[in-house]
Amino acid sequence: MTGGNLETRRIGSLEVSLVGLGCNNFGWRIDEKTAAEVVQASLDAGINFFDTADIYGEGRSEEFLGQALRARRASVIVATKFGMKMGQGKEGGRPEYVRQAAEDSLRRLGTDYIDLYQIHQFDPQTPVADTLGALDELVKAGKVREIGCSNFNAAQLREAAEKAPKGGARFRSVQNHYSLYHREPEAEVLPECARLGMAFIPYFPLANGLLTGKYRAGQPVPAGSRADAGFGPKVFSEENLKWADRLRQFAERHGHTLLELAIGWLAAQPTVASVIAGARSPEQARANAGAGGWKLTSAELAEVEGIKPA
Repeated sequence: MTGGNLETRRIGSLEVSLVGLGCNNFGWRIDEKTAAEVVQASLDAGINFFDTADIYGEGRSEEFLGQALRARRASVIVATKFGMKMGQGKEGGRPEYVRQAAEDSLRRLGTDYIDLYQIHQFDPQTPVADTLGALDELVKAGKVREIGCSNFNAAQLREAAEKAPKGGARFRSVQNHYSLYHREPEAEVLPECARLGMAFIPYFPLANGLLTGKYRAGQPVPAGSRADAGFGPKVFSEENLKWADRLRQFAERHGHTLLELAIGWLAAQPTVASVIAGARSPEQARANAGAGGWKLTSAELAEVEGIKPA
């Protein structure tokens, strides 16, 4: 780690910063130069966990990230994903495709190993035991250190745990949508993670920007923002904006920002290892990293529970 004072937690054998950088903007919303600046700002702020996927920017996200990290590859944790459609026949969890996708990602990242390799979504066409067998081969070959999954429900996590090769690699983490606004994982997935000893990695922690504090009830959305780009109107309803404003007031009473509440609240949830937050500028990356410092007390968490959407 190059700077900052971020707490670290474990995903299997990996030690990751409590806030990670989501690289989904690389290659389509920001160019290579800006991506490199965002990565450097993240490193300087103490982030060591960088999460991408083959489909982000049609492969460019992996390329930009690999280039930006080349000089410090040994001191960072790189996570990527496979399984969503990359072209004709290039999707899912078939063993031969798992091997091909891994080689493609290794090439784009410019590295000879992936720290955390995740299947991006459940593949109903392929027995999960077959996918896990291929992933286990990659671990044994030294091309992958740990494996995980994304967008799996509790039943799929249980099935994967039961079908993992005896004495071989098993999913150490699941990366799903989770925030103060979107709380679906609490019903089944988080308890299943606790039961299986898996880490949970939340993505979209800021609810597409609703929990950043830059949107206010009764005010027009900033030009060029995610809300302006069509991510509303459901998320950015007047009711939700008023709720976010009450959360902001709570945070400010405690000497913090809404962003710090959004990330600190997730960090306080059971089995959460690292909160993945995207950034389009070095300033956003620094703010996200800095937001990992609020350790909410049980009294503060209870007070947050009382702040309900109208």
